Amino acid sequence: MATMTKGLKKLSPANALDRPVPLEYTRNIGIAAHIDAGKTTTTERILFYSGVVHKIGEVHEGTAVTDWMEQEQERGITITSAAISCSWKTTSGPYANIPQQINIIDTPGHVDFTAEVERSMRVLDGAVGVFCAVAGVQPQSETVWRQMDRYQVPRIAFINKMDRTGADFSRTVDDIRKKLGGNAHPICLPLGVEADFTGVVDLVNEKAYVYDDKSGMTFQTIDIPDTLKEDAHADREALIEAVADFDDAIAETYLAGGILSSDDLKAAIRKATLSMGLIPVIPGSAFKNKGIQILLDAIIDYLPAPLDLPAMKGFDAEGREVAVETTDHDTTTGLAFKLMSDPHVGKLIFFRTYSGQLKKGIRLYNPRTRKSEVVSRLMRMKASSREELDIAYSGDICALIGMKDVTTGDTLCDRSRDIRLEPPIFPDPVISMSIEPNTKADQEKLSLALGRLAEEDPTFKVTSNHETGQTIISGMGELHLEIIRDRLFRQFKVEARAGKPQIAYRETITLQAEGEGKYIKQSGGRGQWGHAKIAIEPNEKGKGIEVMNEVVGGDIPKEYIKPTVAGIQGAAQTGIVAGYPVIDVKIRLQGGSSHEVDSSELAFHQAGSLAFKDAMGRAKPILLEPIMDVEVVTPDDHKGDVMADLNRRRGRIREMEQRGNAVNISAYVPLEEMFGYATSLRSLSKGRASYSMEPYEFEPIPVNLVPWIVSTSPRAKTEN
Repeated sequence: MATMTKGLKKLSPANALDRPVPLEYTRNIGIAAHIDAGKTTTTERILFYSGVVHKIGEVHEGTAVTDWMEQEQERGITITSAAISCSWKTTSGPYANIPQQINIIDTPGHVDFTAEVERSMRVLDGAVGVFCAVAGVQPQSETVWRQMDRYQVPRIAFINKMDRTGADFSRTVDDIRKKLGGNAHPICLPLGVEADFTGVVDLVNEKAYVYDDKSGMTFQTIDIPDTLKEDAHADREALIEAVADFDDAIAETYLAGGILSSDDLKAAIRKATLSMGLIPVIPGSAFKNKGIQILLDAIIDYLPAPLDLPAMKGFDAEGREVAVETTDHDTTTGLAFKLMSDPHVGKLIFFRTYSGQLKKGIRLYNPRTRKSEVVSRLMRMKASSREELDIAYSGDICALIGMKDVTTGDTLCDRSRDIRLEPPIFPDPVISMSIEPNTKADQEKLSLALGRLAEEDPTFKVTSNHETGQTIISGMGELHLEIIRDRLFRQFKVEARAGKPQIAYRETITLQAEGEGKYIKQSGGRGQWGHAKIAIEPNEKGKGIEVMNEVVGGDIPKEYIKPTVAGIQGAAQTGIVAGYPVIDVKIRLQGGSSHEVDSSELAFHQAGSLAFKDAMGRAKPILLEPIMDVEVVTPDDHKGDVMADLNRRRGRIREMEQRGNAVNISAYVPLEEMFGYATSLRSLSKGRASYSMEPYEFEPIPVNLVPWIVSTSPRAKTEN
């Protein structure tokens, strides 16, 4: 029981009086899953049963509260994470009948918008992973699971769509264990399956709940049916054994043959969940309104309050680690994790407060810019609507208005603290295209709009090709850039033309080599003298460019080391094969020479660049292309056509798994071959198949394709 009331023990009387909701009665959670697993539908049911909305919104009707963007409503997908709050009372346990505040972030499932999941997981305390009972663990399920692991987010699993043909609860639990490495244990079992799914069996309270009507508002509590008693007993025993590893008192009682109360078991499950050692699993059907109340109880019972987690770590101006305790009585510290442009109020900064009290009119210091700015307004977000606040407390998620020079990942704090919290980590874009305004009048509006969109989305990049004068936009996929173009037109009223999407190829080397760069110009007067020698070798995948200074004896004066390294790194941004960035190369700066009068930073910068190009030319450079991890779900009778098409696209079949009448085909396919795949797949399967993909790695391009890629590269276009 002590575990359940951990927050209460830490609260001071002042905290308890000041706060509208005590910290131990607060849950900051995310809903995350593979696309089409039912995240938004689950969120809508949570809002309905908690009384936030009085009519259930549906994704397919475009009426979901958290899918408020026009593009989301039209496509039936979540594009941007939406924050919303609700209140819930559990009916049993230590928190029974006490209103609890649940702050929810509904995240996208499509890999193109993975940044939304990444930054949400960085600031959340717990999460609900939603899985499809038919498809099980899918590629994006693995991606969001890794994101939860990265930020040590305790989670529960909701196995959705138990009413669908082909639903298999046990298989999906096994999937979570085998594919995700999660110690998943059901705390409820399904009562029936597919069309006969009528409710759930609660293993903790040893009761069954049968839903009475289609709305899911009412259900009967009954004894566990005789047909399920044996399975329920076995699964409850397995659950107790699992939590006994995390609770000595439970282990002693269990080994002694004692009887565990439901409250004791709940406390043990909570302890195991918070330690990341257990994944409680609940079956349900969000669309058919079954299991949501049980899920809400589990969120309160098993996911952490802000006080249940370790202090957030940051670094002060000297680089020393500093702990940020969750308390209202410290100076204000928090993280700006999301930016959004609003036509009415300007820039909205989504902010997680870790310590202190955040009041309207407060000045917050930004360690990145070394400047302070005033928070003119404070709001609690409710999807597209908002509620004005006078004060936010530690553990709260809110939105700030009035601060201008803030980017995603900035720490905002009291000037006396000067601390930086760890920002979210975002992947690099994999696809780019040129974009041009239709008229001169659109030119300035386009530049302003692209700047705002890039500020909002860390995976969206805008660059200029100085040789062609083109503006290049880069993102995570075709859909990502399509949404960007749509927002330019609708939100910013900019008419623009887009070029054909271009692949973000890379270059690397296959051999060790040495290189030398000399930038020597002496023709009377002050000359230039820079001379560098380097050795390069292939590096491990994912390591990028590593430059090590091994200069001894002053061959290159100390003040010229930094510009030489900068020259090397600059040259690595445009490789010698086709002008694409170089990756996974280790470079050793070994020596060179200097001139007493003519040496300069510019000369050594140029020497470093020339040395890199010389060495790379000797190291057998190759082109790399992005490979995607593709999963196709197709009816069995279209399996052959789909596999043949993937092979034609240079795909390598990784795995094939039968799921009822459907087949899950996993393959590695070059991104270049995936353009237009949605249309092709619809044609092959008569509209019955679906697919998803996510970046996997870079691999060498087949030799026969290199000349074509080189001839169509940005470098070739500028040379022509």
